[in-house]
Amino acid sequence: MKFVVITGMSGAGKQTAQKMMEDMGFYCVDNLPVQLIVKFAELLYDSERDKVVLGIDVRADQSFDEILQALSEMKEKGYNYEMLFLDASNKTILKRYKESRRNHPLALGGRVEEGIERERKILETTKAGADYVIDTSHLLTRELREELENIFVKNENYKSLMVTISSFGFKHGILQDADLVFDVRFLPNPYYVEELKYKTGNDKEVQDYVMANGEGKIFLDKVKDLLDFLIPNYIKEGKNQLVIGVGCTGGKHRSVTLANEIYQALKNDDRYGVTINHRDIGH
Repeated sequence: MKFVVITGMSGAGKQTAQKMMEDMGFYCVDNLPVQLIVKFAELLYDSERDKVVLGIDVRADQSFDEILQALSEMKEKGYNYEMLFLDASNKTILKRYKESRRNHPLALGGRVEEGIERERKILETTKAGADYVIDTSHLLTRELREELENIFVKNENYKSLMVTISSFGFKHGILQDADLVFDVRFLPNPYYVEELKYKTGNDKEVQDYVMANGEGKIFLDKVKDLLDFLIPNYIKEGKNQLVIGVGCTGGKHRSVTLANEIYQALKNDDRYGVTINHRDIGH
């Protein structure tokens, strides 16, 4: 039996992930009373079901330590499971709560930020011991589905690090959650070429203009060398999310071109997943 326990930060996408797993043929149950968790496992292991998901999370009305104790008892009785932990940055979670206008389960009538910090402390050990950690801060819905299918349906190698490459324009503000930021404003600016001004770095004409300059190719080679060194070490240290920002003045031409080039250089490495977005291309 494939028994998956899904947990993680509130607002990181647990409910969404469970619905996706249900679509993949998993029998899903969410937030059982702690007293029923072990009994639930016993009944399922005696049944004909072969794919099961149990969702658990931090609630104000029951101790998460008791839930972990029940899961430990399950393993002691031979009811093995894999744990998926869904995470997201505090900024992303706060934004999602503001958009949904829901209350955080641990805010206790106070600020959402306080509830997020309280929950992160409670789940710190659980995250460290999880079999899979997926950071949804920069994942599109289809990208999350692909990750879940790769792990639990296709049984492909789990990619513990998700690399997000994002172009941006400095005049719209620096990318706040970037781990690495590359400034490509030293390259020739297509904005001042009339036939390229209203195109973007997704257009071949702009790409050819930016990369025809020798400095663009040298820069790209040096960035690839740096990432070849850094990424394996980030994976070794257990980092789950790496955000690489590539910035130019407006975020439409040079940064988009170089972000696309970096994405192409990284996308086929099977040690990590890669996504790309262009924050300011529509401004």
